[in-house]
Amino acid sequence: MSFVADILQAARARGGEPLLIEVHGTELQAHSGAQFVEAVAQVRGYLAERGIKASDRVALLAPNSARWAAVDVAIMASGAVCVPLYARQDPRQLAAMLRDAAPSLLIASDAALATAMAQAWPEACPIARYDEVFAAQPLRDPTPSAVGAAPVTIIYTSGTSGEAKGAVLTGDNIEFMLDVTVLRIAQMSKGQRSEDRVFHYLPFCFAGSRIMLLSQLRRGNPLLLSTNLDNLQEELRTAQPHYFLNVPVLLERIRKGVETRLSGMGRPLAALHQRAFAAYRVGENQSSGMRDRMWLMLAQKLLFPRVKQLIGPNLEFLVCGSARLSEETQRWFQMIGLPVYQVYGLTETTGIVTIDDTRHVQSGRVGYAVPGCEIKCTSDGELVCRGPNVFPGYWNRPGATADMIRDGWLYTGDQAEIDDQGSVRIVGRLKDVVVPESGHNVAPAPIEEKLVLCGAGIDQAVVVGHGRPYLTAIVTGQLSDAEAHAALERVNAELPHYQRLRKLYKAPEAFTIESGLLTANQKLRRAVIEAHYQAAIEEMYR
Repeated sequence: MSFVADILQAARARGGEPLLIEVHGTELQAHSGAQFVEAVAQVRGYLAERGIKASDRVALLAPNSARWAAVDVAIMASGAVCVPLYARQDPRQLAAMLRDAAPSLLIASDAALATAMAQAWPEACPIARYDEVFAAQPLRDPTPSAVGAAPVTIIYTSGTSGEAKGAVLTGDNIEFMLDVTVLRIAQMSKGQRSEDRVFHYLPFCFAGSRIMLLSQLRRGNPLLLSTNLDNLQEELRTAQPHYFLNVPVLLERIRKGVETRLSGMGRPLAALHQRAFAAYRVGENQSSGMRDRMWLMLAQKLLFPRVKQLIGPNLEFLVCGSARLSEETQRWFQMIGLPVYQVYGLTETTGIVTIDDTRHVQSGRVGYAVPGCEIKCTSDGELVCRGPNVFPGYWNRPGATADMIRDGWLYTGDQAEIDDQGSVRIVGRLKDVVVPESGHNVAPAPIEEKLVLCGAGIDQAVVVGHGRPYLTAIVTGQLSDAEAHAALERVNAELPHYQRLRKLYKAPEAFTIESGLLTANQKLRRAVIEAHYQAAIEEMYR
């Protein structure tokens, strides 16, 4: 059987029990396994009515919901290729992806999204909304054909040029990865329960997020879905999960929020927290003294249980991926008794290359290669990998595929270190793509071009923010503070939320070949510029 058949079998086994549970503020809206199977049958019926054939592309534009999961599984069960899109992305950028994918059908969740895409993409393929898709006569085929090496999804990801490329993933890619993740989830949760309470807020259109969804569906384990990212704190209180998948920015916010709250609860508690953390750091690297052990024991008894209750009464661990997690933040969660297990990967590796081993977690490292995947570092420190998780290539881009995969090895673009035990530490990006803590891949060149062309007197610009909570830029030219502020507002108005710049730093002089900040052919030496202005950059993130 294929993973699609496994998912439907697990859903049937759930029967009337909840499988997907939408969190709406303080309310839970459950969708049973039987309802999920029926919803998949309705979507398959609609696809059949529209004449969708095997290998046709079907695009999906919608926020997370139980219906999103049903549409995704139905498209794959029909032998078609699902092209998931980010519902909050600029419609003009989405239109470029759709022109490239050339889908036979676009399914949008509501009239607003459908209208926006029809306007941005005048030559659009047929666009259907959820209300008509889920009104179709169900097509009940209990045994979808095996997918194997055939493509099942195309996920668009931005490269260094800023041009979105469609990463093709096959049934074999996803089958392999689900075998890995289902076993690793069981290891992380220690098999203590028949069911885990798992909360999910990251968009399903991204590879790692999609793998989490499909893993839980294959396990037949209920998944609690966020429906409003602006209300995430209340949703977490309602969901009370045992664990959930994160990007670093949320964990940083949780830590800072707790520390701010502790500082407002009186000096003794704040001082106890600071001394315990200092003692914990010492204990990680060397034998701690009696005083350090005393502070840590006191905090473990009086403080950390209160902190854990504040974050989530049922939380046992957290999973984090998409971008680099601060070593200090991972250490802080470990200290209070909430281990953070890191996952590292790319869309092109079916979302995952390495996963933390729960028995050997090291702060600042992203774990070990998943079984069946080989990794090594090239002479310049670039991490490369090969295995069943590596995608076959980009949609309609043989040149880009050849650049990415050479002699069977996928070149990640990340500089890494691998220790004697195989544990990986990601040092930084060798390529120009900036990945802030939100986990979005951001190509800096188009944003830099907008800054230079916005008419504010900016001559040069370098976007920074890799592994940071937001994006900033260093600019040169003759411009006042007011002009810099106006430039920021003007450029941000044209960008999606995750590409917007928070601050600008005006460099005192231009980047030149003589100063070492430009190459001989006038290209920006990004790493050198960032190192040169390190103090200014740190000031922008205080």
